[in-house]
Amino acid sequence: QGNMAFAGKYEFEGDEHYDDFVKKIGLSSDKIEMGRNCKIITEVVQNGNDFTWTQHFPGGHTTTNKFTIGKEADMETMGGKKFKATVQMEDGKIVADFPNYHHTVEICGGKLVEISTTSGVVYKRTSKRIA
Repeated sequence: QGNMAFAGKYEFEGDEHYDDFVKKIGLSSDKIEMGRNCKIITEVVQNGNDFTWTQHFPGGHTTTNKFTIGKEADMETMGGKKFKATVQMEDGKIVADFPNYHHTVEICGGKLVEISTTSGVVYKRTSKRIA
């Protein structure tokens, strides 16, 4: 149940602990500035266990990750690094281990809530549904 809950388009609304997190994962200062309070639009297309997860950044930069729950996929981090990950679904949350952080995504009260954790820093990003 709740399998199609993720499909939609979401706009960045707010985040917590951004600076601590991006410094910990080693983003360069120009990338950190670029990402701060960045009105990212996240677009999720879901077909059963297959996802296409696209993030549109202001200025035209786009990152797309395609993955299937339970199968290894080629992914790209916030900073543009390529890596392989197996995305899981646990209690209605999408869960993945990125190279230097653990990432979960859930729908909470109609909002897309992403939580990334690394060495004790919990970065939370909330986006509101716009489509």
